[in-house]
Amino acid sequence: MLAAMLLALLTTPPPHAHHPPKAAGLAVTILYDAFTDRPDLRPDWGFSALIEYHGKRILFDTGDNATILAENARRLHVDLRHLDFIVISHRHSDHTAGLPFVLGQAPATPLYAPREPFSVFGGVLPTSFLRSDSSLPVAMRYFGGRPPDSLETGTLWPATHITLVDSTLEIAPGIQLVTTVSRAPGTLELRELSLVLHTPQGLVVVVGCSHPGIENILAATGRLDPHVHAIIGGLHLVTTPDSAIVSLVRRLHDQWHLDRVAPGHCTGEPAFAAFRTAFGTDDLYAGLGTRLVDP
Repeated sequence: MLAAMLLALLTTPPPHAHHPPKAAGLAVTILYDAFTDRPDLRPDWGFSALIEYHGKRILFDTGDNATILAENARRLHVDLRHLDFIVISHRHSDHTAGLPFVLGQAPATPLYAPREPFSVFGGVLPTSFLRSDSSLPVAMRYFGGRPPDSLETGTLWPATHITLVDSTLEIAPGIQLVTTVSRAPGTLELRELSLVLHTPQGLVVVVGCSHPGIENILAATGRLDPHVHAIIGGLHLVTTPDSAIVSLVRRLHDQWHLDRVAPGHCTGEPAFAAFRTAFGTDDLYAGLGTRLVDP
C-alpha cells in the first residue's frame, strides 16, 4: 500500500503543470525551494534546479543545505554524479551551501561563478586600491612597501576548477551565461549570473534571485535575442510593495512580451498571485519537485 502511494506521488504531475513529461529538448527539474505539492519532499529556503538541454545536464545553484539537497535529489531519482556544468548564480548561502554534496558527487564538473573581489570562489584582485605612504617605516607598509600588481584571493573550494565570469559567456552551443550587477541597497555591486538557453520559441532564462532586477537581466539577454520566451526562478519580489509588483508584472506581460513565466524562490506569494492573474495558464507552477518540459 505504501509503495503504491509513493509511486502515485512520483508519477502524478503537479496540479498546475501544463506540460506533461515527454521527449524534449529542454527540461527543468526544481530540486530545492520552499513551496511544493509533494509531501515526500523537504521544502527549505533556497534554490536549485537541474536543467537538461539537448543532452547536456546543468545544475543551477545548490540550495541552502547539502543534506536537504541530497535527500530531495534522491527522492526525485535525480543522479547528480553525471553533470556537464555547475552554475552558481551568486554568492548567497541559499544558492551555494549544497556545493559540498554536489562536488562530492561530481568533483570534476566544471563550475561557473560570478567574478567578484574577495569572492568565496576566489579570483585575482588588482592592488590599485592600496594607497601608499612612504613616510611610514617599512614594517608598517603593506608588503614592505612593494605590493604585487594583484592579489590571488582564496576560495572555499581550492581543489575545484572554477571559471569566474564577468561578461557574457557561451559554455556550450545554445547555452550562455549572462552577468548583471545589482544596484539595489543591501546587495550593491553583487554580481549575478543568469543561464540563457536558446530554443525555437525564443530564449529561456533561468535566474537565481534577480538581485540586479529582472528587467535589467532581460535587457542584457536582449543582446542575444530580442524575444525571451520564458523566465524560470527567483525574481526577488518577496518584500516589494504590491503596487510595484503589479506594475512590474504588467510590464513583463505587455512590454517585454514574455510568453511564459515559472516564478519560484524569492519571488514572494503576492507576486505569485499577480503572475497568475496576468499570465493565466502561461504562469507555470514551479514548486519543489516540478519538472517543466519545454516550458
